[in-house]
Amino acid sequence: MADEIITGLDIGTSTIRVAVCKTAPGEDGKPKLHVIGAISSPSAGMHRGAVSSMEDAVSAVSKALEKAERMTGAGLNSAWVSIAGQSILVQESRGAVAVARPESEISEDDVERSMEAARTVAVPSNYEILHVIPKGFAVDGQRGVKDPVGMSGIRLEVDAVIIEALNSHMKNLTKCVYRTGLDIDDLVYAPLATAEAVLTQRQKELGVCLVTVGSATTSLAVFEEGDLLHTAVLPIGGDHVTNDIAIGLRTSIEIAEQVKLAYGHAVPDAVDRKEQFVLRDFGAESDEVIKRRFVSEIIEARTEELFESIDNELRKIDRSGMLPVGAVFTGGAMKMDGAIDVAKRILRLPCALGAPVAVSSVIDEAHDPAFATAIGLAAWGHGIKQMSGGRFNFGKILRLKSVDKVAEQLRKWMKSLIP
Repeated sequence: MADEIITGLDIGTSTIRVAVCKTAPGEDGKPKLHVIGAISSPSAGMHRGAVSSMEDAVSAVSKALEKAERMTGAGLNSAWVSIAGQSILVQESRGAVAVARPESEISEDDVERSMEAARTVAVPSNYEILHVIPKGFAVDGQRGVKDPVGMSGIRLEVDAVIIEALNSHMKNLTKCVYRTGLDIDDLVYAPLATAEAVLTQRQKELGVCLVTVGSATTSLAVFEEGDLLHTAVLPIGGDHVTNDIAIGLRTSIEIAEQVKLAYGHAVPDAVDRKEQFVLRDFGAESDEVIKRRFVSEIIEARTEELFESIDNELRKIDRSGMLPVGAVFTGGAMKMDGAIDVAKRILRLPCALGAPVAVSSVIDEAHDPAFATAIGLAAWGHGIKQMSGGRFNFGKILRLKSVDKVAEQLRKWMKSLIP
C-alpha cells in the first residue's frame, strides 16, 4: 500500500496542510485520486512562504506529518511539496531547433531539445529554474501548435514560461523537509499545483484567473487557451485583515482573529446596524461594546485593496474584466462572508470559491478551498504516475521532465549534507 500513497505537503506561513491520497478505480475504470487523510497544523518558522527559522519550521512540519500518519495509519515516506513566495520570478523565453530526422518528422526528442533551448535564458546568479512550461509551438513559422510530435517540418520553435526560484529559498525549504526524515518527490510552484485540483481543462481553455489567498501572500495564475498566461505573488493576505482589525479595535492579534472568524463580513450594508458584541467575550480585559458594522467596514477596505491589486495584475496582460470564466478563489481567507461579493464588484468578473474536483473522499476537508493546494500537489504526483501508461497532456509532460532535473540536483545536494 505504501507504493500507492501520494502525499501533498503545503507549507504555509500560518498553517501546514497535508493531503494523503491513494489511487482507486473510478466509475469509468480509470484510476482516480481518493483522499484518505487531510490535516492542518499550525506553522512556524515561515515568513511569506520562505523559511525564517529552520528549527521551528522542521518541528512544525514534523508535527504535521505525525498527525497525518496517525489519522491515516499509513507511513509517509515522500511528498510533493509546494513552493511559493515573493522571491519567485517569471519570464518568457523562446527556443528553436532544427528537426533531426531526415524525413523531417518531429519526434519527442526534438521537442525536448527545443525545451532545453528555451532554458538557456539569462537567470540571475542567485536563482534557479524551477519550471519550464510550454505555451505553444511553431513548426516552420506556423504558430498555435499544441503537440508537434508526428508533424513534418524543418524548424521547431517553442514559446515557454520560465519560473525561477531563489536558490537559497529552494535549498532551505528542501533542507527543512529532509530533516523531518521525509523524501521530496518534487518541488511544485503552488499556483500550478492548485490549478491541477481546482480547474478543469475547459476553464483553462476559455480563460480563468486562479487566486489563492494565504495568510501573508496572495498568488494568482491566469490561464487562457489551456496555457499559463501570467502568474504573480502579491504581498497581501488574510493576516492583513486581522492586523487592521487589531489596530481598529485596539486589541491583540489573537483577539482580532477570533473577532474576524466570529463576526467577519466583507459587505457592511449586509450587516445589521444595531448588531454588536462585547470584546471581553473574546478574552479582552475591557468591556468595550463593538458594532459589527465597524468591523465589517475595516474588512471591506482591506479586501478591496486585495482585489484592486489582482485587477492591476490583470491589466498588465490586458485581461481586466475580460476573462470568460472569471476568477476562482481558494484559501481559507476567502470563506469569509461577503468576500466573493466584493471580488465581483472590484474585478467585474464572475467569481466563485474553488474546491478540489475530480477527487473522491468521505472527508469534509477534501472539498475545502483551504486544502486545494495540498490536494493539487497529490494530483500533480498522480498525473506523473499516469504518464507511465502512455502519453497525455503533452505540455505537462514537458514541464515535469524539466522539474525532475532541478529536483535531482537538490536531492543530491541535501543528502551530501546529512550525515
